[in-house]
Amino acid sequence: MSLKAFALASSAVALMAAPATAQQYVSGSAGFNFQADSDNAGALTRDFVTGEGVAVPAGTTLPSGTGIGWTTEFDTGLFLSGAYGVRIADNIRVEGEISYLSADVDTHTNVTAGGAALGAADAGVLITGSGALGATVADVVADGQGEVKSLGYAINGYYDFTDESLPVDLYVGAGLGIAEVTVEYVPSGISVVGDKEMVGFYQLMAGASYPVAEGTDLFAGYRFRQSSDAETNSTLLPTSLDIESTNHILEFGVRYSF
Repeated sequence: MSLKAFALASSAVALMAAPATAQQYVSGSAGFNFQADSDNAGALTRDFVTGEGVAVPAGTTLPSGTGIGWTTEFDTGLFLSGAYGVRIADNIRVEGEISYLSADVDTHTNVTAGGAALGAADAGVLITGSGALGATVADVVADGQGEVKSLGYAINGYYDFTDESLPVDLYVGAGLGIAEVTVEYVPSGISVVGDKEMVGFYQLMAGASYPVAEGTDLFAGYRFRQSSDAETNSTLLPTSLDIESTNHILEFGVRYSF
């Protein structure tokens, strides 16, 4: 059974285990994904012969295992979520959720190989047999084309705080899930990474909901989501890279109970 199938099956079992008389609900939300910088780190999977880097002579051999890395910064992205849940006690509810995250690349910086900075080297160093290209590595990677996106499946639990003196109900929650992460790094139109990986994640939630009609609540909240590093392969260099994914999310949604 695949991880995705296991997650969906686990969600179904958890929800079906709730009492038949439990209140059910569906919800949907959308919001902003503030993705933290990724310190991409990895190593050459085989020996690599450099092109002309001016300061780095053409034909220099970097041995397998040489560390490769750089930092990627992201623009504000999108968050979407849909869930089906049940209230198993007055203040406790559980749900199965499907979510989507995306963030466009803003820029890449601090390219290193074997711990040495490559930013000032001619970009030809990255292509075996290439002559000088007339642009530095830093200039080429600064153009932030590409994106990171993920489709996630999670089981969440929430605790609702109700206080008659407050106009809203407060909630906190936590969840565990898996996500298929797709990484596309294409600085200056050059494909550097184009890969996908299934990873695990956890998330913490907090927010407030406001009833607008019988069985219908609007809600707004914050999520912190931390995913395992996505293990990807570079399409430019013989390199395996770990891509970090930490997300700060502001969401706004509606929940309908029946």
